Amino acid sequence: MKKVEAIIKPFKLDDVREALSEVGINGMTVSEVKGFGRQKGHTELYRGAEYMVDFLPKVKVEVVVADDEVERCIEAIMDTAQTGKIGDGKIFVSAVERVIRIRTGEENEDAV
Repeated sequence: MKKVEAIIKPFKLDDVREALSEVGINGMTVSEVKGFGRQKGHTELYRGAEYMVDFLPKVKVEVVVADDEVERCIEAIMDTAQTGKIGDGKIFVSAVERVIRIRTGEENEDAV
């Protein structure tokens, strides 16, 4: 099993959720996060004073999938979250050793 974490622009969340559902991936965890990469923030004006906003609002989508679903998951995220502009985000894939559903005690693929 793999954990796919995607950092995306907030307005793309609904599109990504729908795309993942269409490829058969239903469960996910979503967090509001802040960060920056090459974008390096931007300046804003507040009450006449200009200040630097270093951390930009993003959304982190986390999905645990079977090994054979990873590529479909990545393609669905890429196709929907990509705008072609700086700040589109990143996708991280890591191994998951064990998953346990607390309610039933089911493990691994049965728990996902």
